[in-house]
Amino acid sequence: MVNATVSELKVNLSHYLELAQQQEVAVTKNGKLIARITGVVPDKKRAAQELIGILPASFDYDALREERILS
Repeated sequence: MVNATVSELKVNLSHYLELAQQQEVAVTKNGKLIARITGVVPDKKRAAQELIGILPASFDYDALREERILS
C-alpha cells in the first residue's frame, strides 16, 4: 500500500491513479486516513476476505448459485 497526503494527491493525481492500478493508495489528511484508491480490477481473494463478517454464517452459497442459474 502506498500512502499519499491530500496535497500530494492533488499535485500528482495521474501518478497515484497509475499506482492504484497495481496497489492500493491510502489518502491521508492531517495524519488520518480519509480514503483508499484502488484499481477497477478487483482482487477476488481480497474481496472475499472483506465479506467475512458481513455475510451471515447461515448464508447458502449453493442456493444463491442455483437462483442465479434459474433466473
